[in-house]
Amino acid sequence: MASNSFGSLFRFTTWGESHGPAIGVVVDGCPARLPLSEADIQPFLDKRKPGQSSLTTQRQEADQVKILSGTFEGLTTGTPISLMIENTDQRSHDYSEIKDKFRPGHADYTYQAKYGIRDYRGGGRSSARETACRVAAGAVARKILGDSVTIRGAVVQIGEHIVDRSEWNWGEVNRNPVFSPNAKAATFWQNYLEEIRKGGLSVGAVVEVHASGVPAGWGDPVYEKLDSEIARAMMSINAVKGVEIGSGFAAAALTGAAAADEIRKGHDGKPTFLSNHSGGVLGGISTGQDIVVRFALKPTSSILTPRQTIDKGGENTDIVTKGRHDPCVGIRAVPVGEAMLACVLVDAMLRQRAIQG
Repeated sequence: MASNSFGSLFRFTTWGESHGPAIGVVVDGCPARLPLSEADIQPFLDKRKPGQSSLTTQRQEADQVKILSGTFEGLTTGTPISLMIENTDQRSHDYSEIKDKFRPGHADYTYQAKYGIRDYRGGGRSSARETACRVAAGAVARKILGDSVTIRGAVVQIGEHIVDRSEWNWGEVNRNPVFSPNAKAATFWQNYLEEIRKGGLSVGAVVEVHASGVPAGWGDPVYEKLDSEIARAMMSINAVKGVEIGSGFAAAALTGAAAADEIRKGHDGKPTFLSNHSGGVLGGISTGQDIVVRFALKPTSSILTPRQTIDKGGENTDIVTKGRHDPCVGIRAVPVGEAMLACVLVDAMLRQRAIQG
């Protein structure tokens, strides 16, 4: 398996399995003399960690990060930063009954087909447990970006239920366990997910992430467009099946006149866009507007409802996945999406810095 790294000038490599002793990430490309401690990383991991409400998996992981290398006297040294998160609440026995069966919708069959072996304990490397490493790398990326760039995400749809954008409030997002920007939607979604959980089922979700303060000029045209790098980053997140930038698929229903983001001279003499259907990117290069990306996540594959499948011998059988699972993985995907956007943006920033000097 060689595809464990992401990025170019800012590059991170994750390691570890869901039920192994630990997981971690090595971050390369971080400039020297940047203040960095565990306290800079931990708040983002706390936002993603499991067991914070009945609406997420009840696996109890502290997700305490340890910096193993790359810093000295509180500053980065310019060398690889190694971060480790211990696994402390694995229950591998929950999976012993299905070790020879393939869970429909999961990566069990494809890993077996590719490698001839798989870690059935929670999915091993294919588990969303790996995303904690991405969040840690994203925290380092945010430190490099600085306070001028603000990245924040929210859940905008759970199942068939879409948030009312007329009552959008970023301040509400961190006040509820479903990361909703709308208090009414938060209450409804919580009740809805409780029923889903009690029924042994799961539902999908849509997450939206914004980046404000990104200057015009980041990103490269043609094959390394900023929006294509963002789409690639989001598609690499577990359970993501679709990504859109700006108006996305809705742009197909617009006319050219409606879709064009008209430009006027602003009060400060800088260009002002009258709309943002492009999602902050034109020609693969940032416009200076907010970058807006949405991604859709499929329902959790591990459910208590019996499903038809086959075993390793190719025989038909049924499967019920026990253990502790999220009724909606979209909730904990918010900090993951934020982290991946941060990593893409800091990579683009460093590449732009290399061009400009």
